[in-house]
Amino acid sequence: MALLQTSLIWVVYAIVIAILIIVASVFIFIYQTPRDRSRAVTLTCIFAVTTLLATVLLLPVDVALISSTTSSALGRRKDWATQDEIDKIISSLNVVYYLLYSLDALLCLLVIPFVYFWYEEYDEVAADTGEQTLGQRFWAAFKYTVSFIAIMVVLFFVGFFVPVAQDKSGGLEFFKDLLTENRGERALSFALGLLTTIGLFLYALYTSIGLAFLPVSLIRSAPSVSNPDLKANTDVQLESNRERQRQLEGRCGGNPELLSSKDRRELDTLVREERTLIRRQRLANEAQGEGRSQLVRVWLKVGTVFRPFKLLSGIALALVALLIWISMLLTAIDKAKNSFCKHRCGYILGHISVFNPINWTFVQAAKVFPVDYIVFILLVLLLFSSSIIGIATVGIRFLWIRIFQIRTGHTSPQALLLATAMLMLIILALNYSIPMVIAPQYATYGPQTFCDRVPTLPGTQPNCTDARHLVKPCSEVSDSPTAKICTPSVASTFLNRVTMNFPFFGAVYFWIQFVFLVIYLLVMATAFLRSPKLDERQLDEDAEDAEEESLLASTGRRLDATWRDITSRSGRPTNTTRIES
Repeated sequence: MALLQTSLIWVVYAIVIAILIIVASVFIFIYQTPRDRSRAVTLTCIFAVTTLLATVLLLPVDVALISSTTSSALGRRKDWATQDEIDKIISSLNVVYYLLYSLDALLCLLVIPFVYFWYEEYDEVAADTGEQTLGQRFWAAFKYTVSFIAIMVVLFFVGFFVPVAQDKSGGLEFFKDLLTENRGERALSFALGLLTTIGLFLYALYTSIGLAFLPVSLIRSAPSVSNPDLKANTDVQLESNRERQRQLEGRCGGNPELLSSKDRRELDTLVREERTLIRRQRLANEAQGEGRSQLVRVWLKVGTVFRPFKLLSGIALALVALLIWISMLLTAIDKAKNSFCKHRCGYILGHISVFNPINWTFVQAAKVFPVDYIVFILLVLLLFSSSIIGIATVGIRFLWIRIFQIRTGHTSPQALLLATAMLMLIILALNYSIPMVIAPQYATYGPQTFCDRVPTLPGTQPNCTDARHLVKPCSEVSDSPTAKICTPSVASTFLNRVTMNFPFFGAVYFWIQFVFLVIYLLVMATAFLRSPKLDERQLDEDAEDAEEESLLASTGRRLDATWRDITSRSGRPTNTTRIES
């Protein structure tokens, strides 16, 4: 029975990984530009996003495996759950966690930078002429990646020798066990702690903006390109532009040289504006289905019919986002008030003293696996989508300078790699924020309980069947000797070990949560107060790109036809030539 239950949990995790591959692939293919794709970039981004999401979504598996050893109704371990069996479960989880964490660090610090320079070093002309070989390209990319290898070595070297914090557990056995002497484990903890710190800054900026902006954008949608008013305004502006051009041309009789310098500048401006308006008009016509297939027009009408559901989904997401915000605030207040050692051990919370609605929901759902897993996946995908929207809204910037812009169907391979690296760091931050702030009790013990009654016979377990009020939820600081049946999850043990051994990281993690909460409030209030408008500058760029893609496609067709004409045998008509009588 125990083997069947454990196997079922791992099978569910394998199914989830398969779904994650699809999610990551859809995200990459939606955002990357179709004109400039690289197989190495695409596969690297899909693999990196899948690996990071798999790391976060291992937590419900962790909780389910550990919780399966106890009976939450009776507050005691199951008959098969000997200490050896529990150690085997913890050992298998440790192997998977350390494998995923090591892979995350390698992808972020080594693989993505190498693929970035590998793509940058590609010279199409030199490759076609044979002047650039794969070995030359590999060596050029490797030279630039050496600095990242040095950073990774330094991180593990510092983590290997840096002294850990002194014992501030106050005699509590649970926290005393977190102080590790394993230098290899300490090095990995330090490296991941530093990467998580960087990710939390990105999380506080991008994820908070996306979480606030996503539901508001669904509730208060900006005018779309297919808006009839936009098309009408464009037609009016185009007619006015052409009328003014006719007036200026009438003055000079068709010879612009006879105009004054001021009028010539105005005429040049009108000509450029006319081209922009024509492109905008063409884009608006296509958005309304003109010149498109019947299937596309039907799809546009279906989108119009389901627009009220978009409003309802926006309201639902706004309520969920607000619930997340409230849960984070309550846990942060609980940590600030009830952490037994405050900043000296990274604001570790010994037990939950303030009711947390999301935490309570997860604990109740965890009693019936995989209900909690489904809810957890939805939460992670919401925060992941919010991070993507935040990056797309703000862009990839250095201070106030925008380096790359993330747009659906227009994201260059370089921007896609940088966005993936940022998402990896943000997901590492989620790997801390969800277990330690949003749902701490669920992430640590799940639905585990213990019977607060001393067993009547030595070597037996306590019996609470006749006194249900003695069944208590597990916590780290329980004074009861019978609470030793509680087993913390591997994920919470690892995260608590990072903050306990390196309290600076824990203090930074704690205060960044307040930054997240403040930015979310400001963005949401601003988004509701400001009226959404159509970005005409972005619209013109889209129209210009669409026109360029159309020209490239037509050029390709003409070149193809010319090539067929050249390669056709003389005196024999081809399928593309017409025989004239």
